[in-house]
Amino acid sequence: MIITIPLVIIMVITFVLVFLFVKTIDKRIWLTFLVSLVMTPLVYFYAVYPMINIFSNYHHEKYFSSEIWQDKPSLRYELSGDMMSSEILIGKTKTEVESLLGTHEWLSWDDSKKDHDPNKWNYALGLEPGAFNTEKECLEITFENNKVVDLRLYKEEQKLDAKE
Repeated sequence: MIITIPLVIIMVITFVLVFLFVKTIDKRIWLTFLVSLVMTPLVYFYAVYPMINIFSNYHHEKYFSSEIWQDKPSLRYELSGDMMSSEILIGKTKTEVESLLGTHEWLSWDDSKKDHDPNKWNYALGLEPGAFNTEKECLEITFENNKVVDLRLYKEEQKLDAKE
């Protein structure tokens, strides 16, 4: 574990709260301090840390890899940040994109043609971890003259029940 400033601050806050709680049980300061010192890491790792992970939307970022993209589609959201910032797809042809990302999962709808647009490919990036996250991340790749000109991330409501 790496000791950082936010970790130290949260541990101090946890210690103070545990100390105040234990102080209501027994008035002896030395015993309260000792019990609080022992209980603080337990309270932090079994209560505070899990709550931080549940309610924060932090996720790991990874460098883009075609193998991970194709083998583990549920982790694509970890690769999308690097792919967008490095612009590795800009200027690539449809065949190059297909070799890197695999076959597109769906095409965007074009209202003017009332048909799917073969120049707008979409890929699902998966769900970001988090407590109340119901939207899945998606990537839209726009082609002009058979070359990638734009990448756009958007969120789409995750449908868990198929209602007829």
